[in-house]
Amino acid sequence: MAISLRAKIIGQKREDQQVIIHKPDISESEKFPLNGLTYTKQRDYFKSGINICIGEGLVFSNGFECEITSKIPIQAGVGSSSAVMVNWLHFLSQMADTPVIWNAQKIGELAYKAEVLEFNEPGGMMDQYSTSMGHLLYLVFEPDISIKSLNPNLGTFVLGDSCEPKDTMSILQRCRDARIKIIQKLKGKNPDFNIHTNDDADISLLNDEDKDIFNGTIKNRDILRQTLPELGKEAPDPAWIGTRLTEHHAVLRDVLQVSTPKIEAMLDASLDAGALGGKINGSGGGGCMFAYAPKNAEIVAEAIEKVGGKSFIISSDNGTRIV
Repeated sequence: MAISLRAKIIGQKREDQQVIIHKPDISESEKFPLNGLTYTKQRDYFKSGINICIGEGLVFSNGFECEITSKIPIQAGVGSSSAVMVNWLHFLSQMADTPVIWNAQKIGELAYKAEVLEFNEPGGMMDQYSTSMGHLLYLVFEPDISIKSLNPNLGTFVLGDSCEPKDTMSILQRCRDARIKIIQKLKGKNPDFNIHTNDDADISLLNDEDKDIFNGTIKNRDILRQTLPELGKEAPDPAWIGTRLTEHHAVLRDVLQVSTPKIEAMLDASLDAGALGGKINGSGGGGCMFAYAPKNAEIVAEAIEKVGGKSFIISSDNGTRIV
């Protein structure tokens, strides 16, 4: 779900071929020429965005200077880098010699290429498409990409930032690699095995840890299956949705072990304050959680603050746009 915390880019073309990016939120600036788009650091996203646009046929005869600001917590599991990348590509589409109008799904696709594929990273596609297209989406990536806008009236949530640093890439790598190995083992015994459809897999060949991870993955899959029909309603049951969020968090906490004591304190405080449910957000290991609080968001936000978190009252919002 795209939320009501936004990143913004303001800029204009230059007379020369320099690209200058000001990032006042972190007191940094970045500068490079358009003829110097070789990557010189890990996750060189601003250059990769330009390279992806050039690959799409865009031409840049002039450089540009811009300022990027964001209200989104950084490195906290709420898609801050994807929000910036999506907006960066949208901005670049207007800075080209011949501006283009890409639809939101196209921008999400290009952002995934620039952020994940270009650097062979373990992340998925959810953040890029959600940030680009906006509101609540149901995304299916196998065998083909299918995106359905749900947009039920869920009301308010409270995002809680633990302010704990997190190592997103290593957590994604660990969780992804563990499940890939399990699936490969099961396919070795049964080539027709499919994690999305198989309900009676023989897991006797797995060790106890792998069995826990497999069963947790199936539990998450089934929570999604149960929740989709409810989210398809014009007026979903808030208490029911909240319970599913908490059930999902239990798998992330107990099986994948990506929660932290502070995140647990924030979630417990939220539920005690009347939130209907909640879970850790993103890859985990720190960063943010969110609580579902359609009627008492201010009280829940205060409870999160009391245990040391930083709170943001949020709701579903539009995707990238030109203002």
